[in-house]
Amino acid sequence: MLSLHKGLLIIVGSFILAIGINFFLVPYHILDGGVIGLALVVNYLTGFKVGLMIILLSFPIYLLAWFKSRAFFYNSLHGLLISSFFIDIVYPYTYYFHYYIHITPLESSIIGGLLVGIGIGIMLRAGASTGGLDLLAQFLAKRFSFNVGMIIFCMDATIISIGGLFIAKNNLLLSFITVLSVGIATTLITWKNNKQHSS
Repeated sequence: MLSLHKGLLIIVGSFILAIGINFFLVPYHILDGGVIGLALVVNYLTGFKVGLMIILLSFPIYLLAWFKSRAFFYNSLHGLLISSFFIDIVYPYTYYFHYYIHITPLESSIIGGLLVGIGIGIMLRAGASTGGLDLLAQFLAKRFSFNVGMIIFCMDATIISIGGLFIAKNNLLLSFITVLSVGIATTLITWKNNKQHSS
């Protein structure tokens, strides 16, 4: 059952995530890794809503989770739906934000990545997540005895590289900076939590 505290953390994390994506990444066609990155690629190419695409692209992964890891399915479902909802709700306000605030693409990639990482980190601390390719990476790592972190990195690098070919090669470096910023922020937010679990 979704507790009030967990629900509030998911809402706060989802809102911060939505701000990072819509106000900082989308205007400059900067990519992130994972399913969010795939959804951004589709958005930049077709105009389909990012949140809706995250849900659609996550469906096969959640189907796999239903049969392989029910705990992951239930813990991540709330985060997926609420964060996707906020991403699409916040999107229309992107224009107003950039009308009053002007920042460079480099600053946008760093700030956007940090906000996305903070949002994800808050949800992870609540025991929820946006789902995504992390589960697939865990299955591949277990099946082929590979390092899960390396698999996730390779997936993110592939998504960014392919996205760069179809969208803007000039944004490849900015996208890698964003992924790095996401990783740093997520690690810092969840570090204390992980330390408590390991002690």
